[in-house]
Amino acid sequence: MSKLGISIKIDVSKIDKDRLFKGAKGVYMDLTTFIDTQVEGQYGDHGFISQSTDKEEREAGVQTPILGNCKVFFVEESEAAPGQTPVAEFNEGPNDEIPF
Repeated sequence: MSKLGISIKIDVSKIDKDRLFKGAKGVYMDLTTFIDTQVEGQYGDHGFISQSTDKEEREAGVQTPILGNCKVFFVEESEAAPGQTPVAEFNEGPNDEIPF
């Protein structure tokens, strides 16, 4: 098992408000990300963030806009289970700047 530190940045102006839903304790948004710790993108990211789609939408090929990206900045390794490949540790920290 590994413990990951991941920083996430999204452009809130791209959020599809029709996909927000009311829950018992607030208004929620389902997000999806795919992270590849071995590949760094053009902007130093390791994956993207988008709003989730349901099964019918995925089967119909619906794609939601990319809201932002994510970056792995910390990996803490513990003993790997048989068949698991350990991930290299990243040295860069998160961006401490908060946009709001």
